[in-house]
Amino acid sequence: MNLPSKYLEQCIHELSKLPGIGVKSASRIAFYLLKVPKTNVDALLTTIAQLKNNMQYCKQCGGISDADICTICSDNERDRTLLCVVEEPEDMLSIEKSGAFNGLYHVLGGVISPLDGVGPEELSINKLVDRCKQGVNEVIIATNPTIEGDATALYIASLLKPTNIKVMRIAHGLPVGSDLEFVDAPTLAKSITGRREM
Repeated sequence: MNLPSKYLEQCIHELSKLPGIGVKSASRIAFYLLKVPKTNVDALLTTIAQLKNNMQYCKQCGGISDADICTICSDNERDRTLLCVVEEPEDMLSIEKSGAFNGLYHVLGGVISPLDGVGPEELSINKLVDRCKQGVNEVIIATNPTIEGDATALYIASLLKPTNIKVMRIAHGLPVGSDLEFVDAPTLAKSITGRREM
């Protein structure tokens, strides 16, 4: 790309490194930033710097937090006997948006993936087992429905089964409002095998 400004070119290059942002989108964002008042850009830069400098990970669940313990873990209204295990902090936020869960969370920090050199030791699985010994009655494993996510779920379930804690896996299958004729075969198969009694 041959642009009239090296600063614009550098901005587009850096923006295109963001997930889901290609060169075209990065270019649109860069030109938008040129059009808005400088105060808007300064506010954005300040916000990004504050996020990077002040955000930390909760010492209990591993989710994102402004303090040592996140607002979810410190909320006394939440069911402390129910624990939802997720891969990453953003998964925790997705479940929170659903409004369907009122327990606590545990963030693994990824999934078991031998090809990527990630074993159980690299994840917070030992911490999960320790947390489960503190009055947890049920664990919902909400890892992604991938080979690695399923393997991680099975590994965690094998560790927790001897503790008499109820271990559940989130359901996978059809999205709400979909038509069967448009659903791919693997999703439909997951829906059939993951059926539950009514």
